[in-house]
Amino acid sequence: MKTKILLAALATALTATAHAQVKVEDAIKWRQSAYATMGWSMARIDSNLKGTYNKEEVLKAATVLQAIANSGMGSLYLPGSDKGKGWVDTRVKPAFFTEGAKVGKIAGEFNQAANDLAKAAATGDAAAVKTAFGAVGGTCKSCHDDYRAK
Repeated sequence: MKTKILLAALATALTATAHAQVKVEDAIKWRQSAYATMGWSMARIDSNLKGTYNKEEVLKAATVLQAIANSGMGSLYLPGSDKGKGWVDTRVKPAFFTEGAKVGKIAGEFNQAANDLAKAAATGDAAAVKTAFGAVGGTCKSCHDDYRAK
């Protein structure tokens, strides 16, 4: 038991140290990569809803969205990362960093919607997936509308 506690404390310390050493450019790259992956997953679900529905493909894509939504991506919004370049210039608006309560609300809604989508996908019910997919898209849109430069 003491070994587990010691290992947990060590892992926490290493994670905190690693987080403190993240370069702004790397944080921007990682979040851009995550958003690109989410876009691909959304496109996969959308194509299944518009064409032949494949439960397994939808479940894979929904699980990716859920994992990213619950990954703690907020930690990639380091001070100063409203400017700069990852793979491309960042498009996050400075307001993202000053409107914490509103950003947190949108992020929480996105997490919940992604979790609901994964649950719906697991059932194989295309109608439930379509509804849940719309909710995820709505949370994406609300953040893009307020915090993503065109």
